Amino acid sequence: MLRPKIPTNPTPAGHLTPPVAVEPTAVVPSAQVPPPAPVAPAPTRPTVQLTPGTALALVGGGTAVVLVVGAVLVSMLLAVAITGASIAVCALVIRSLIHAESKRR
Repeated sequence: MLRPKIPTNPTPAGHLTPPVAVEPTAVVPSAQVPPPAPVAPAPTRPTVQLTPGTALALVGGGTAVVLVVGAVLVSMLLAVAITGASIAVCALVIRSLIHAESKRR
């Protein structure tokens, strides 16, 4: 049903043409080009000024991000721990049921 399509090579790899010999050419120096005129530097961007209010906002935002990420990670850890505990309890119950069934016979 599903068969891979093998591409066909239009030119066989076994028949290669021999390399063409390259003859060296003489290097002729060209006329000296005057150096380009100095370019005016691009206007510099204004520096960012951190005011106390801006710094406080950045610290508050960073703290909020850390708290949210921490809460998500702790909740994921709790979910894994609760799932593992419930699976362990289920395994114990199933084992005791199988053990009790084998004693009755």
